[in-house]
Amino acid sequence: MLEKRESKEPAMNPFQKNESKETLFSPVSTEEVLPRPPSPPKKPPPKIFGSSYPLSIAFIVVNEFCERFSYYGMKAVLTLYFLYFLHWNEDISTSVYHAFSSLCYFTPILGAAIADSWLGKFKTIIYLSLVYILGHVFKSLGAIPILGGKTLHTILSLVGLSLIALGTGGIKPCVAAFGGDQFEEKHAEARTRYFSVFYLSINAGSLISTFITPMLRGDVKCFGEDCYALAFGVPGLLMVVALVVFAMGSKMYRKPPPEGNIVAQVLKCIWFAICNRFRNRSRDVPMRQHWLDWAEEKYPKHLIMDVKALTRVLFLYIPLPMFWALLDQQGSRWTLQANKMNSDLGFFVLQPDQMQVLNPFLVLIFIPLFDLVIYRLISKFGINFSSLRKMAVGMILACLAFAVAALVEIKINGMTHPQPASQEIFLEVLNLADGEIQVTVLGSRNNSLLVESINSFQNTTHYSKLQLETKVQDLHFHLKYNNLSVYNNHAVEEKNCYHLVVHEDGQSISSVLVKDIGIKPANGMTAIRFINTLHKDINISLDADAPLSVGKDYGVSAYRTLLRGEYPAVHCKMEDRDFFLNLGLLDFATTYLFVITNITNQGLQTWKTEEIPANKLSIAWQLPQYVLVTAAEVMFSVTGLEFSYSQAPSSMKSVLQAAWLLTVAVGNIIVLIVAQFSGLVQWAEFVLFSCLLLVVCLIFSIMGYYYVPLTSEGIHKLANKQVPHTQGNMINLETKNTRL
Repeated sequence: MLEKRESKEPAMNPFQKNESKETLFSPVSTEEVLPRPPSPPKKPPPKIFGSSYPLSIAFIVVNEFCERFSYYGMKAVLTLYFLYFLHWNEDISTSVYHAFSSLCYFTPILGAAIADSWLGKFKTIIYLSLVYILGHVFKSLGAIPILGGKTLHTILSLVGLSLIALGTGGIKPCVAAFGGDQFEEKHAEARTRYFSVFYLSINAGSLISTFITPMLRGDVKCFGEDCYALAFGVPGLLMVVALVVFAMGSKMYRKPPPEGNIVAQVLKCIWFAICNRFRNRSRDVPMRQHWLDWAEEKYPKHLIMDVKALTRVLFLYIPLPMFWALLDQQGSRWTLQANKMNSDLGFFVLQPDQMQVLNPFLVLIFIPLFDLVIYRLISKFGINFSSLRKMAVGMILACLAFAVAALVEIKINGMTHPQPASQEIFLEVLNLADGEIQVTVLGSRNNSLLVESINSFQNTTHYSKLQLETKVQDLHFHLKYNNLSVYNNHAVEEKNCYHLVVHEDGQSISSVLVKDIGIKPANGMTAIRFINTLHKDINISLDADAPLSVGKDYGVSAYRTLLRGEYPAVHCKMEDRDFFLNLGLLDFATTYLFVITNITNQGLQTWKTEEIPANKLSIAWQLPQYVLVTAAEVMFSVTGLEFSYSQAPSSMKSVLQAAWLLTVAVGNIIVLIVAQFSGLVQWAEFVLFSCLLLVVCLIFSIMGYYYVPLTSEGIHKLANKQVPHTQGNMINLETKNTRL
């Protein structure tokens, strides 16, 4: 998350027009030109409480806080929206999530081009904010269950996400730079402090929204289910506030005109050099010292020198997308992992998508901790902890974070319900009679099982394993109840789990064999079903779907999956009456069986038993991987931008910013490809990403070992290269340094 925030530093543009105030040549006129009256002095912009901060900065900082709240709040619940509302599987949900993230980091190049070449920063922010708000409207409409079906919801969501990506990416390179434009050059120190406040607003917006919007989704119910419409609508409302606040300061802003797009100039220079080299590939044409020297016929020498310095840094950017591929999975794969864990911390029940709040929270702690403590301690030991070494260590920490995530995933899988093997079944007996019973399975291989007495409504703790002689077989059960002895036959099939429900049948007893789900519900959901001991059919309304029908006289319903939570009053309807049942807490990844009974003194009630127990692994076990990946982000992202900016001329900062954002976009594409085509189980996918980044870290370390950093004097010389003189078709390669 940090790398996107740091990328908003404004860049200098070398192609800014330098208007001279002196007139070198004046036209000759036969008429006397009257002198113009002097223009009145320009009124300085209002300041904040007498400081050097322009008042307009307050509007920009509030705008940024609201916009980041809008973006990160919407994104926090996006994966679970795909999973539970649109009912996509985990791989498709992950792929679309990262496709959206990737698009958000491609569109800043478009936004910068529009601002620098056409509309200017102010109008670009206004117009693309309107597009941003429209995207939120579509996204919120796509989360209203009663509005159309799944196809319409999918179309509205994808259109909304596309507009949001255009809006957030388009204004990303403009807002921070526009804030920097509000300061006069004599207030450069105040401008530096402004950027600290600006990034603080980004972290604050992310931190608060990532905590609040999952609560709006999970704790508020609308249309009988999780309120995704509210979780998307509130961030959309904050974006409206962001636009209104920004527009309120319009008359106070300094609005510099468009100055030309340096990114486009660099791309044109590189393209011309490649094409010119291709056209002059004959051996008769003398070689040039550098391949970019083939652009000398069209572009000035100082631009070519700057691009040369730029390409040295961009070469080091090649391995970087793999790091972002791991970092950005906090909102997708790690959220899905949290969804399969126990979120009850005792004092607070955490929503699975709220775990992402750890990232901005730890970022605020780790930045001063690393800068003021850890890096200083390392330097005191005489260790040369260079920028490239910090980035390599950041990659290693990210590898360790995903190794820890793989171990947690293996632990989750180890708590899954065991499955019967070939020619085996699992059987559990449920006694609904008034007294104790004895059940014996007849047959040479199983007659020693189930011989203990089972009390009425006794919770059995585990399944019994029964051996079969064929894949499908009839099992013979001997039931003893008081002085009665009953024999029942039931057909079973291998690799399945069953419940043998024993109940009274007049003066005798009987049994029903029902097939169980056998596995934990996916994604932390709860699965429930009912047995109706009454003499009338019951319809049970659990959610927005159709009521669950349970037949009379020990009828067994189908399974219904629900979200974890309290269900104190579930509406039920019989032919002659309505009533409510208290199902209590339905826990994470648990399968429940409810028996509806009519006790004379207490009325209609349910008896609850767990077929498959709840998730026991606490979501707190994700804390180590979040600590590691956030430490990796601080070491990699902040250091990477600092190193990049120190190794290229100031004229290339905006190009580096664009290239840095492109590495984030490519990293998300990598996740998309792996999610769609790897076919691996989740823990193995985590190991794959960890190993891939480890290999990339090794390659990056080798590249960094042979990289020769430029000193500040060397960069100053690059910036001071004079445009060479030309004579005819001959280019003077001799350059002179000029004192600025």
